[in-house]
Amino acid sequence: MSSFEEFLRPGGTEKDTLAGRTSLDAFDRGISLNPHETIAPAGSETEAHDGIVPVSRLIVIEDADYLGHIRQAYLRRMMEKVGGASRFVLVARAPSRIIDALRSRSQMIRIPSTDRETITKTLSDIAEKNGCIPADGVIEDISYISEGNLKKAVFTLEMLDSRGLASDRSSVHKMVQASTLQAGRRLVELAIRGKVVEWKWENQRGRNKKVLSGAMAEVDSLMNNHGLDSTDLVSQIHSVIIGRRLSVPQSLRYEILDALSECDVGLQRSTYPRIHFERFLHRTAIAGKKHGLSM
Repeated sequence: MSSFEEFLRPGGTEKDTLAGRTSLDAFDRGISLNPHETIAPAGSETEAHDGIVPVSRLIVIEDADYLGHIRQAYLRRMMEKVGGASRFVLVARAPSRIIDALRSRSQMIRIPSTDRETITKTLSDIAEKNGCIPADGVIEDISYISEGNLKKAVFTLEMLDSRGLASDRSSVHKMVQASTLQAGRRLVELAIRGKVVEWKWENQRGRNKKVLSGAMAEVDSLMNNHGLDSTDLVSQIHSVIIGRRLSVPQSLRYEILDALSECDVGLQRSTYPRIHFERFLHRTAIAGKKHGLSM
């Protein structure tokens, strides 16, 4: 019995009780009225004024543009259900990737990217206050790869310092190389050479098994192993096409971009993205053959 009483009356003053400590979580505003001289140990509710509805929760969702369409639809239903007591802040780099149902319920505030000098100064101040001594050029390299994203720059510096790599400038280049997916460039190059759907034999557990290879195998790997949805994969392919590492004629680049745009439009109306990606890769193979880059 004594253990049960200790559970109901946790350590503290003699007037503390479990119900008193959790009163603000268990009861909403106005359900119970307490005199001012007997305030619960957990505190008191914020005083409500006439004509002003207090907000109970402020929910901040970082990188909301990377949420898929299914998750954004769930988020819309949640906003409709708890919107009277909550406010949502969606932080996004590409607001166009937010579905119309969410954008129509939101007020857009555009914040320009942070210039490189400001990022460098901010990182230097953070490093000085936290006793971090990065090597020469590390902060400048982080500012360059952040591309105006201050949050990314701070997280990168924090990660390098926590692992003891801030004193090695080459660690920044190794991190960028390790975190950049090369499969996107590989699938575009395979498609240009006409290797969209191919099969090969692999020895698995002592038995020869026929497995898929070629560009479609890279698509399956990105979606199944790396967890990319269709919009993320389109973004990866687009970055490869407009990047400097893909050395193709400009006319071929235009044709690939045109095929990718049609693929993106088709993905908005389909629940099976693999069909549209395969069609895009075959169109890329035809364009590559026309320019003499495939057999």
